[in-house]
Order: sequence, then structure tokens, then C-alpha cells
Amino acid sequence: MKQQELIPKQIVKELDKYIIGQNDAKRMVAIALRNRWRRQQVSSDLREEIMPNNIILIGPTGVGKTEISRRLAKLSQAPFAKVEASKFTEVGYVGRDVESMIRDLVDIGVNMVRQEKTQSVQKKARESAIEKLLDILIPKPKPPAPHQPGLGSQAIPAESPSERTDNTRERFREKLLSGELDEREIELDMTSESMPMMQVFSPVGIEELGLNIREMFGNLMPKRTKKRKVKIKEALVILTQEEAQKLIDMDAVIREAIKRVENSGIIFLDEIDKITGTKGGGGSGPDVSREGVQRDLLPVVEGTTVVTKYGMVKTDHILFIASGAFHIAKPSDLIPELQGRFPIRVELNSLNTADFIRILTEPENALIKQYTELLLTEGVTLEFSSDAIEEIAETASFVNSKAENIGARRLHTIMSKLLENILFEAPDIPEKKIIINKNFVKNILKDIIEDEDLRKFIL
Repeated sequence: MKQQELIPKQIVKELDKYIIGQNDAKRMVAIALRNRWRRQQVSSDLREEIMPNNIILIGPTGVGKTEISRRLAKLSQAPFAKVEASKFTEVGYVGRDVESMIRDLVDIGVNMVRQEKTQSVQKKARESAIEKLLDILIPKPKPPAPHQPGLGSQAIPAESPSERTDNTRERFREKLLSGELDEREIELDMTSESMPMMQVFSPVGIEELGLNIREMFGNLMPKRTKKRKVKIKEALVILTQEEAQKLIDMDAVIREAIKRVENSGIIFLDEIDKITGTKGGGGSGPDVSREGVQRDLLPVVEGTTVVTKYGMVKTDHILFIASGAFHIAKPSDLIPELQGRFPIRVELNSLNTADFIRILTEPENALIKQYTELLLTEGVTLEFSSDAIEEIAETASFVNSKAENIGARRLHTIMSKLLENILFEAPDIPEKKIIINKNFVKNILKDIIEDEDLRKFIL
């Protein structure tokens, strides 16, 4: 879907296909996404002044916070990165620094644009790969030796070697395109990916150095090739990929990727409540760097320039969507400056039995649809009666109320336990049509539901 087609109502309609309820959250993210497009249409003088309205999604686990952001990124076809705030540490401590999420986002952007460009040159790359394969299968004839005087006149052959080669080449081209040669093996020169062994001693991983070590050494050392036997079908794929890379202008790819990241990139910052310091904690123990992480995060969210291996990237117009359960902490426990950078707050509702019934049946990726399709691969038809679906939903609500509330994720646990025997026995089941009714659900789950210890550890 093109960016200009993403009107708020259409965005909400698309999100409804995968996420049940949470209409307030859908409306807010739809407005935020449409504002990205609106900003691009504003005159350049004012465009730079329009900052994104970052959002905090507040709600228990399993109510759709992550799914909303993931689907939003797919809709907008924008570079999207999901990171967990609890993985970051203050500068000076061992762990990931907050700027690494921008580097991750740029990597995702470059890969996205590279794939698009690869698709656009695929036809031309395949044609070049076919020519290369034909060169391997039918080497070009050596040029004839120059005529030496005194050796007498030689008869001119009816067909020159080059003409014979051309005819053979065309016959092989037809066989190649028809798939007749797919299983034939040939030797292919493959570029070796090996690079000098090295060890970097650093409190952060080598990916955090922002350096492309492979490229750096690749320019200094000659490329090594090795011969490998592959089938022609596989060789065509390998050569097409190689030719596509040659046709792509990587400088243009990087420029486009950085532009997309800076103007339409989205970062989903999960578990932001885990970096709120404990009030009156005294700043010691495990809480020691939480406020420091917030202070490191502030300039990135506010707008700064981050050094990446592809160049400098401005974060001023990247949209940040944060989320957290906020069971113990509250959004007001974040440092005031960071609170100000997340002006929109949306509370997501806990899920009830009616929501679970809809989640099981309505979305395009509904669990019941998934398990039905999985078992259909074994020739087993699975049907759920309406009272069975209701019983599964009521069980999920009950377990969530008695144990930790993990929202819709509880349905995955219950469905997995409910269908365990069927999934195990499916290849050998003589009865190829199975109807799941209320009694079936009760019989399988009865003992687990009644035994509190079993319920805690199994569901």
C-alpha cells in the first residue's frame, strides 16, 4: 500500500484484520502515521520544525502493543526496529548503548532498499546469469591461427567454429530455460567469504563499533575464490544474485535508506517501564544505571546525530513508540524531560472472554485458522464448534485471573495443550475429520484447571 493511500480510517481497517479491540490505540497510531505523510507535503521551511508526536502504549502483556507497532511498520513499508529498553545500560556500564538502536534501524533500512533494488534489476540479472552459465557450458572457441604463406590454400569450411558454437549455444539456451539441464552439475568459482582472524576486546559487541570490518579488510586483501560443484538450477540462482549486486548502486541504496530512516523510520521501544528508577531507592544495586539509560535515551528521542557505518543519521524525525505494562512504575516515574518527549499516552484495555472468542476466530492469522491449516497438511480436517471456542476463551480468562495475566498469549498455551495428542498422532490417525466440542475441551483441560499447581506450571 502506498504512503498517500494510508488515510487514518484505512490504517485502522487494516489493523482490525489482525488486532481485536484497542480502538483508541489504533486511532492514535493511525494519526501518527498519517502525520508522517502530511509532514512530507509541507513546504520545506516549516517541514523541519514539525516533530513527530511519540506515543506511550500502556497496558498489560499480551493485549496487542507489539502487534500494533509491527503491523503499522508493514503497512507504511517503513524501516522498523523493535528494541527492549531493559537491554540498554548507561554509558560506562557493560551492555548495549542506546545509539545502537539507530544503527540497527539503518541496517534494516539498507537491507529493505537493497531488496527493492534487487527486485527491480532481477530480470536483467537473470539474463546476464544465463549468458555466464552458457559461457561455462560452451566455452568460446579459440580464434583461428593466422594463415601462413607457403602452406597451400585451404578449403573454407561450410560452417565456421564460431557459427557452430552459436548454434550449440542457442540449443543449450532452450534446454536451460525449459529446465532440462537443472540436475546437471557444473563447477562454479565462488568468492570465499573468509577474512583474517581477529579478536576485539571491548565492553560492547563488535557490531556496536559501527565499523564494517569485512569491507575494510576486503579492500586491503585480494579476494579468494574456490571451485564448488553445484547443480545448474542452483548455479543460476547464485549467478543471478551476483549479477544483481553488480547492477545495484550501493551509494544510491545507502542514500535512499538514510533518507527513509530519517523521515519515516519507526522504533518500538518495549519495556520502557523497566528503566524507571525506584523512588527513594538511593541509586544503588540493580537500579544504579536506570536513570542513566533514560538520560542517554533523551538526546536520541529529542533529536541528535548518530554515527553509523553508513554515515551520519539524524534522529529528529524518527517516530518512537514506547510501551510498558507499568504495573509497579507509572509514566510519571520517568524523568520529566523524557516524559515531555512522549506527549501521547494511550491505555490499552485488558482482554475478556468476548475478546478471546474474537481473537480465536476473526483475525486473518487467528489461532484456530493456523492449527486447521497445519493439520490439513496431514490430511486431517479440524473443526471447532462454537461452544468449544467459548470454553477455550472462558478457560483463558479464568487462568489469567488466577495466575499471571499474560493476555492473548494464554490462548497459545491452552491451544497447544488442547491439541497436543492430535498434533502428535496426526500422521497415523485413521479418522481424518476431527470435531472439537465443549466436552472435548473440558475433558482435556479439566484436571489441569482444577489442580492449582498443575495450572501454574502447565498453563
